[in-house]
Amino acid sequence: MQLAVIPARGGSKRIPRKNIRNFHGKPMIAWSIEAALNSGCFNEVWVSTDDDEIAEIAQKYGAKVPFMRPANLADDFATTADVMEHAVRFYEGLYNSSPEYICCIYATAPFVSKNDLLLGLEKLQQNDTLNYVFSATTFPFPIQRAIKLNVLNRVEMFSPEYETTRSQDLEEAWHDAGQFYWGTAEAWKNKIKVFSLYASIVHVPRTRVQDIDSIEDWEKAELMANLLLDDQ
Repeated sequence: MQLAVIPARGGSKRIPRKNIRNFHGKPMIAWSIEAALNSGCFNEVWVSTDDDEIAEIAQKYGAKVPFMRPANLADDFATTADVMEHAVRFYEGLYNSSPEYICCIYATAPFVSKNDLLLGLEKLQQNDTLNYVFSATTFPFPIQRAIKLNVLNRVEMFSPEYETTRSQDLEEAWHDAGQFYWGTAEAWKNKIKVFSLYASIVHVPRTRVQDIDSIEDWEKAELMANLLLDDQ
């Protein structure tokens, strides 16, 4: 049994109401809900929210809202791990059984792909030593050549030993794409850390990855949507 959980609290600060703000013709959260439903790999798709309007919109687009999230899990200090543990334990109390695999899908991931969701599930099912499989992509520039500004506003390198190293000779670095996280029920319940030797990734190309934490991020995502989402 596979369960999707989409965390979507109502109290977004930097972009007010961003989880249901219109994005390319529909509420932002609708893109995540529809990707989960269209993947065909979930028995149920849940939205975990503390907000009545988000709950109403989530249900309109086909998700279930089996509970309203407690206030202590909807403030600025609640973590994704806290929210996922709560959802898994609620499921167990509701059905007296546990889902085998649970996927956390962020509500602000309009470029999440149903094929990537399916690949993540497949990788987790095929390797019983894994706790998680999540979306990741590569940095566009070698992180070993990163620079910073010191207290005098002058340039320094984080790793000056790599100043003259050719880019092609530096190890490629990856980062979390912020789209989805497949995990086992036990991993989520015990809040085992995601980034470890017991996790693997689904490689998402940089052309389909965009954090949406600021208005500038939102505007960039809208430009990307004009190219990526019109055919969906």
